[in-house]
Order: sequence, then structure tokens, then C-alpha cells
Amino acid sequence: MINIPHRFARCRRAIIVSLGLVAFSATALAEQPDSKWFRYDPVVETAWKISGDPVKSMQFRAQRKSQVAAPSRRVLVLYPRPSSAYDIAITKILQVFEAKDFNAEFTVVNFAMDDARGREAVQFAEKNKFELIFAMGSESTAWLFEHYRGGAIPVVSVCSKDPVQLNQMTNYESGSGSNFAFTSLNVPVDVQMAYVKELRPDLKNITVLVDSKNVSAVQTQAEPIAAYARQRGIQFIWGAVQNPARAREELAVIVRDAVNTMRKSDPDLTKSIFWLTGSTSIFLEMRTINENSDRVPVISVVPDLVKAGPETAVLAIGVSFESNAHLAAIYGIDILSGRVKAGNLKVGVVSPPDIAISFLKSREIGLRIPFKFFETASFVYDYDGNPVRTSASKVQLEKDN
Repeated sequence: MINIPHRFARCRRAIIVSLGLVAFSATALAEQPDSKWFRYDPVVETAWKISGDPVKSMQFRAQRKSQVAAPSRRVLVLYPRPSSAYDIAITKILQVFEAKDFNAEFTVVNFAMDDARGREAVQFAEKNKFELIFAMGSESTAWLFEHYRGGAIPVVSVCSKDPVQLNQMTNYESGSGSNFAFTSLNVPVDVQMAYVKELRPDLKNITVLVDSKNVSAVQTQAEPIAAYARQRGIQFIWGAVQNPARAREELAVIVRDAVNTMRKSDPDLTKSIFWLTGSTSIFLEMRTINENSDRVPVISVVPDLVKAGPETAVLAIGVSFESNAHLAAIYGIDILSGRVKAGNLKVGVVSPPDIAISFLKSREIGLRIPFKFFETASFVYDYDGNPVRTSASKVQLEKDN
């Protein structure tokens, strides 16, 4: 597995505020009155004019408010559906383009995983001489990879899971050789489990919570953990939601049953964990999971699931949506600037991973957090559940000299 590729050093301690970027606040979403799928942090409205299409409810546009000398570059952002992850990602992309003073006009289209709508969006982009497509989410990336690989417009994936594990790339060291540039939300399992083993040295049980319909989460975040556990004699318990529409009801039963199973080999539950994958139907039900998990630590691969207040995972080891979108935005700017071709870019992996900690939750379940976790954490919430460190004071991607 490579680090952040193509002129980006693995630096995460510099202050992103120096770029003028503002951290995303999940509690301060702006929502267009006629939209239930396109949201963003209102902080972007200081620099961007965001407007809906009165005829096309599944389309929005973002334009720079200030005059920029360079001509505007046209960018399509293809959504498959609404997601809080995409709210965070589009906010960060707009912030990075603003910070880099790069003049671009974004057209955001939700094609709802409909082939005809997807083709219409791509044809619209080609006809109007768009120069870049951001594929928002694993579903959009997979759709474009199947239907637009080799197309005229470069594509950069955002909020997408590992392209090598999904067989979209053969390795992490080479470019795609096509019009695609990939970034990844995944962290190598061995890296994640090194942290887990420090937290739970005598680990006996892992229950993975995953949406069975979320193929990318199953393939890149659940199955690798299953293989890791089985190779080491750790009991692995599948906690798979079968119907995302009934995730709350299913998870209440799944989590309670898993706790009962783990108690058989770990009576005081000090050698067990829950592992949360990046499935929307899972991470929308943190309250249900916490209500039924007893004192078993709930650990997420999504740092954004560690948040203010009690409805939070206790710990996360992964790549935040914000960090991934930051890297994708830099990729996009480099491609638009002509500094690199999309097909020459290596898979963008943020490394080391983002660590997020809720001390409110750790105290509640009696979990000791190693000090080294606190030292390197990108996100920290105190014993009252208030944020004391966020990525705004932690993360920056730097270019190699």
C-alpha cells in the first residue's frame, strides 16, 4: 500500500487553517428549499453562489462569487443518491478550489443510479466541454468505470472505497492508463488492526456490522477483517443488515445477539469489539448500536462516526470523508491545470490514517485509550462530548520538493 502519491508527502501535522480552509460542521448544513439530497456547510456560501435548476430538481450549480482572472473550468460532480458523506465531501472540494483560487464552475447531478440519467449527464458534460468529472461515492465510481472508462473527460473518484480490492486497479503503484484517477477511503487492514491490538491485546471476538447490500463495504471493509480474524484464531461474527430500510430493527437484534455470543468466550467483554463499516444504513443508527452494545467498544472505519455528544463510536481508525475529498480536490486541480494526466496518477491513499476518539464514550464503557492514540488523533472529543481537536488543526497534504 502506498502513501499519498504524486508529489504529496505523508504529512499530517501542519495546520490546514493556513490554507484558509474551514472544518465541516455536521450540525450546520445548508439545504436548498427544493432539495432533499444536496446539502453543504453554509460556510461555502461566502465564496460560492449555489443555485438549483427550476426545471431539473436533481441538478445544482456552484459558481465563484469573486472575479478570477483565469477562465472558468467546467466540472461535473455525479451523485448516486443523498449521503451525509457527500455533504462533507462537496464542502471540502469547494473549499479547496477556493483556497487554491482556482476558477471553476461545478454542476452537481444526482443520477439516482439510473443508466439513462447517467448517460444523459455524461453526454451533457461532453456537449458542453466539461473538463473534469468527480465521481461521488463508490456507486458513481463503479457506474462510470463500467460505462465511461476511456471517455474523453478525466474522472476522479471521491468518497470511494479501495479500487484495487474492487478490481478497478491492478495495483497501488501504477496509474490507470485511462481517464480515471482513483482515491481511496480504505486503510490497510494490518494498519488498522495494529491499533486494535494495542487497544485489545488479547482480542478474542470481532463483530463486523455491515449492510449486505453495500457491496463495496462488504468487499473492502468486512471481508478483509474476516480473513484477518480467521487467520489468527479470533472469533469473527457477521452482523449483516439484510434490509437497509429496516436497519434499526435488524441492528437491535444483531447487536444484542452478538454481545451474547461474545460473552461465551469473553464474560466481562474486555476482549471483544464491534467493527463498523462505511455503510450509510449502519452509521445512521449509532444510537441503536450503542443502546445494545453493552460495554463492548464500537470502533469505526469512518472517522466521521466519532462526533460530539453520546451518539458516537468510541474510536475510529480510517480516512475521513474530509481528508479523502481534500486529496481528490488536489488531484482535480492538478488535472485541470495540465500538470498531470488522470491515467498517470497512483491511487490516492491518505496515510497515516485519521484517528478519532470520544472520551465521553470511552469513560462510559470503561475503555482506556492509549496515550499515543491521543497524540496522533485528528479528531478528539472530551469527557463532555465537546470537540477539542478537529482536522482543521491537524491535517494538511503537502507537496514533495
